[in-house]
Amino acid sequence: MWLPVDAYLDIETTGLSRHCHVITVIGIYRCDGNNGQFVQLVGNEVTRNNLVTALEDVRTVYTYNGSRFDLPFIRSHLDIDLATDLDHQDLMYACWKQNLKGGFKAVERQLGIHRHLQGIDGYEAVLLWCRYKNYGDRRALDLLLEYNKEDVVNLKLLRHRLTW
Repeated sequence: MWLPVDAYLDIETTGLSRHCHVITVIGIYRCDGNNGQFVQLVGNEVTRNNLVTALEDVRTVYTYNGSRFDLPFIRSHLDIDLATDLDHQDLMYACWKQNLKGGFKAVERQLGIHRHLQGIDGYEAVLLWCRYKNYGDRRALDLLLEYNKEDVVNLKLLRHRLTW
């Protein structure tokens, strides 16, 4: 039996402006029922074709603040409008309806969602990418990828903790 595929998506960038900064990592957690597949596009792998392939058969894509950040970045840099092509659910707005305010990490804390990596945020993610690109620091890249993966996987946990 065919099960619909949901995807949880989060990007990392070199800054906040889609006009002056670039996407460094796209993390996607594809789930069909109980099966999950994690995909990361990193650096030069962040292309339109690779993203289309990673989202093949996806019905719904879930983000946190993706309507204002992730999807506009993707539209600007890869010329893909995920909000038009797929059903997009921005979990931030579902959180607001339940009076869960703040950034993703603050909402995770309010709901008791565990995070292995503490003290890393979007700003630190930019610095990790810079350490990797400027100095070849593979440990910085590994930490950035682990941070992105935890964000993406925790989106699924957030979705299931919310009562719709």
